Amino acid sequence: MNHYSIGLEGRDRVNHAIGSGLPEKSLVLIEGQTGAGKSVIISRFVYGLCEEETAVTAVSTEGAASRYVDQMHSLSYDIVEHLLAGRLRYFHAPVDSDRPLLAPLFRPGGLWVNDVLAVDGFGRLCRNDPTFGATLGSGEEDRAMERVVSRLDQPLAAGKLAILTVDPATLTEQALRPLRGAADVHLELHSETIGQEIRKKALVRRFAGMARPVDDTIGFSVQQGRGIVIESRTIA
Repeated sequence: MNHYSIGLEGRDRVNHAIGSGLPEKSLVLIEGQTGAGKSVIISRFVYGLCEEETAVTAVSTEGAASRYVDQMHSLSYDIVEHLLAGRLRYFHAPVDSDRPLLAPLFRPGGLWVNDVLAVDGFGRLCRNDPTFGATLGSGEEDRAMERVVSRLDQPLAAGKLAILTVDPATLTEQALRPLRGAADVHLELHSETIGQEIRKKALVRRFAGMARPVDDTIGFSVQQGRGIVIESRTIA
């Protein structure tokens, strides 16, 4: 099995912490509440992939390209060169409209032209999609999510990699269950404040096809101007 390295070996230990790369043909789910570090983790993955010359399409619900560039720059993830080279494509997905939000993920080509599709705010896309959103609380959201996940099978089978972030507060447990079950890699992020210190950790709920052993728990911090720093690697 081939793996997509997220690089930056001389800068941080993130690639080492995830076993030297993300397996191709995989669905990667990064789950966590607000402030847990989802956006920073997916940003690190996107930047590292680009640095390894992997072509990435990034989709976010958070803002326009200029804001995305600024956010990445604040972490010292300079993506301008990658954008200009076409190695990184960025799309803002506004959730304040009535248009279908999930449909573009299912179209051949389009967002899947590159090797990797990274969607930050997938839960918000689902919740605000007119068709999927209507199923929340109806008892049918598990079947709706199963249909969404099945539409990803074709690009993944072709060797693509999908990385999704989800805040569990945006969806019901019934909707989350099929998504968690389909994920080849499932990282559950947690954050807690102890005194003046904010401690973050990723619980590795599943990691199929790992290149090297991956610990059950990965401690990390987010530092302005440095991005993600692996604090510890402990087995829970």
